[in-house]
Amino acid sequence: MAAKIYDILKGSFLTNEDAFKNWRFILFAAFLAIIMIYTGHSYERKVHKLAALKEHVTELHSEYTDLERRLMFMQMESTVAKKIKEKGIAPAKNPPQKIVIVRNNHGDN
Repeated sequence: MAAKIYDILKGSFLTNEDAFKNWRFILFAAFLAIIMIYTGHSYERKVHKLAALKEHVTELHSEYTDLERRLMFMQMESTVAKKIKEKGIAPAKNPPQKIVIVRNNHGDN
């Protein structure tokens, strides 16, 4: 048992007559390890991107809520009246009148 461990530490399993089988397995295991590392990094990159996108969506939602609140305040009648009063425009004292145009259908233009 100690001799096998010594042979492994010495690396003689890579240089003996059955070394081709060992090299094929080592290259296969290295290839699998590289694929595993790549997929792990790819997964982590996607997780970070997803977290950043979620944070961006939350930020946009709060901005939307704030703008909606400001718009509701700006649309209030008292706010509009105050703004137009600053410009010298006052509400009408008399209600608007509807103008009705009657067309003559007898061929007269």
